[in-house]
Amino acid sequence: MKTGFQRATAPLALLTLTTLTAVGCGGGGSDDASKTVTVWMYPVIMDPKANAAYWDGIEKGFEAKEKGVDLTIEQLPWENRDQKLATAFGSGKGPDVVLLNPDQIPQYQASGALLPVDRAIADAKSAFRPAALEVMTQDGKLYAAPIYHTVTSTLYNKKLLAKAGISVPPTSWDAITAAAPRLKQTGATTLDYSASNEASLNMSFYPLLWQAGGRVFDDSGKKAAFNGAEGVEALSFLVDLYKSGAVPKSAMTNANLFTDQALGKQQVAMGFTNTPADAALAEKAWGKGNVIVGPALTGPKKQVCFGIPGGLGINARSRNVAGAEKFLAYMIEPAQIESMGKAGGFFSPRADVTVPGGGTFAEEYREALTHTFPGEPHPAARQLMALISPQIQAALTGKKSPKEALDAAAEEANDLLARQR
Repeated sequence: MKTGFQRATAPLALLTLTTLTAVGCGGGGSDDASKTVTVWMYPVIMDPKANAAYWDGIEKGFEAKEKGVDLTIEQLPWENRDQKLATAFGSGKGPDVVLLNPDQIPQYQASGALLPVDRAIADAKSAFRPAALEVMTQDGKLYAAPIYHTVTSTLYNKKLLAKAGISVPPTSWDAITAAAPRLKQTGATTLDYSASNEASLNMSFYPLLWQAGGRVFDDSGKKAAFNGAEGVEALSFLVDLYKSGAVPKSAMTNANLFTDQALGKQQVAMGFTNTPADAALAEKAWGKGNVIVGPALTGPKKQVCFGIPGGLGINARSRNVAGAEKFLAYMIEPAQIESMGKAGGFFSPRADVTVPGGGTFAEEYREALTHTFPGEPHPAARQLMALISPQIQAALTGKKSPKEALDAAAEEANDLLARQR
């Protein structure tokens, strides 16, 4: 075991993944070539000390069970995550195992960068929630073993709402619009948002798009759909709030963070894509009794929030596929699923495991689970985010109208999608 949770270093230039050769189940190297298993992990547990302690315990527990296997879990930042991972896969220097979200799988599977993991979870596959496996599956094969399930919902600062004379938290777009002038009179903004280019649109613009009844891609997956009437309605709602001062100016640099941002600093009354971990941090920052977790936000057409399983995938060029599969099998055991859920405030992707406790707001988040949508997995999903985010910024700052901004992003997106056919 290597201690210290080393941060992997990789060139920042994005290498083309299409040159990779697809490798079947069995791996890109001899299982006996290495007794080391390297894992790239990200700060899924919000408290840095708790995060480090948890994964240190996983290292020790796994090595005690699998004698002779040296497990190294490297902690990487979320920032530039896809760029660094694509570079590592492209250069053949990536980890044996990496944490993946569903929308990353189509791109890396299509390039041959991932191995199926069906064999690693075969003995426990029937215990998983079907939806958790479905979004990790591509072309009939599973490419990531779920180890936790996320859910987001609305989070309110009761003290700020009360100061504005608002006794019922706004749970719809119309209610937010109505509450904004009253909150502004007290010096508070209304809705938290993350407009940084580093922010995932699954945790910012896309839920608004889905609430308006829109989609990112059309049914064929070959054209953009986010610039339709629903997308324009969603972005117009956001722009109107920003221009009126109901969305904090700091939104432009926020990358889906709570601590040291407007919501954490009690400058804004509510967020709409907040996790159980955010709620726990809010209790510490605002004081018990000042936190309300509400239902998934309701838009003009739908009540929907973002929630996905997080899973472990295996690098097709791993030199120790057998060791990687053993690590996946270890992490999906009930004990690890339970401990992961408790440490990170997650829910279980297994139907036969219930995470005990779950914090003060466990029931509210379980309720929100019924409205979760995992996004729209697509090989170009992450690339489209990079095209859409700057255009949303242009709309927020008044450089373009919402329609102009989304049409410009769609034109770039359709060019990209046409090249990938």
